[in-house]
Amino acid sequence: MVGSLNREDEPVGVLVLATQRRSGFRSEHEELATALLEPFAIALENDRQLRELSVLREAVEADNRSLLARLGRQDISDSVVGSETGLKDVMERVNLVAHSDVPVLILGETGSGKEVVARAIHKGSQRSAGPFLRVNCGAIPPELIDSELFGHERGSFTGAVATRKGWFERADGGTLFLDEVGELPPAAQVRLLRILQDGSFERVGGQRPLHVDVRVVAATNRDLHALVADGSFREDLWYRIAVFVVRIPPLRERIEDIPTLAGHFALRAAKRLGTPPLVPTPQDNDLLVSYDWPGNVRELSAVIERAAILGMGRRLEVAAALGVNTRIAPREANNARLLPAVEVRGADAIVTLDSAMAQHIKLALSRTHGRVEGPHGAAKMLGINPYTLRARMRKLGIDWTSFRET
Repeated sequence: MVGSLNREDEPVGVLVLATQRRSGFRSEHEELATALLEPFAIALENDRQLRELSVLREAVEADNRSLLARLGRQDISDSVVGSETGLKDVMERVNLVAHSDVPVLILGETGSGKEVVARAIHKGSQRSAGPFLRVNCGAIPPELIDSELFGHERGSFTGAVATRKGWFERADGGTLFLDEVGELPPAAQVRLLRILQDGSFERVGGQRPLHVDVRVVAATNRDLHALVADGSFREDLWYRIAVFVVRIPPLRERIEDIPTLAGHFALRAAKRLGTPPLVPTPQDNDLLVSYDWPGNVRELSAVIERAAILGMGRRLEVAAALGVNTRIAPREANNARLLPAVEVRGADAIVTLDSAMAQHIKLALSRTHGRVEGPHGAAKMLGINPYTLRARMRKLGIDWTSFRET
């Protein structure tokens, strides 16, 4: 039985009713279907109009952002998740300092989002049209740090077959983000101090002073006061880079941001994995906010991506991704935290997709004692067709008979 869905004499869809019985429709069915045509047509038309309004709203917002950028008044909070909640104080300080040209020091634990804040400072500055370059000072060997930061002349050392610009020259007119600045060796600290004082330096092996116009934003997870006290960090450099300090609270101190961050990372994971959009459930969020997050935002991002992989694109397996059971224990007085069932992998430890799938399938098989089909089988638990599950098990080399009770 087929009926046309029309609004103002314009077709908006078709209502199709099917039956497996021969001559299964009677006159009362036709009357019921006719009564459904108008409300279904209205619903479809409303949905179309809502989608059109959404597209128009996005276009207007894009135009507004473009106009603000041309006026040099970009909304520097729109790319920072939590700018209106847990990071509100941080973003207020970012807004204060962005338009000035002074050095900024960002303090925060590993994975807390120091680079995101540094980019927000650059975006809101008068240098936003210039380059933003990040250098991890702790990842460069001490013997190469001068060459990497300040460049070198041809023939200045073995292997220097050509003149090379350093990070400061490449960042000229923009912002240079020196991550883990506390790891700089003493010699590099002296040269950095000179650049901050007058913008001049020489390449390694060079005799001619060069000048650059670079804003330095530095960051560290170390206690620079302690480094100054033990003599491993120059006190005069500390005063130069810490003209304005921004402290980022760890994720465990801004749990109100966790659901929003989790939703953001879930959508990003779905896009990367090519799956439909995924959204954490209220139960997922309860687990997430109960965890301490020693790896901060970076760990949360890794956990959500792992949850998307374990859920095979159908759901987020947050508990499995965290490697925890669902028991909740007191954190201090009234707060709660998750009790790990197994050791949680580091935020940077990523397993292959096949390994994650195999682990998850084996977990389902162990709970169903090797049963694949049926209402209590692994396929039902995983939400996939039994034939699909068997094919994946063959591909992954999983013997489901080994999970059967003897």
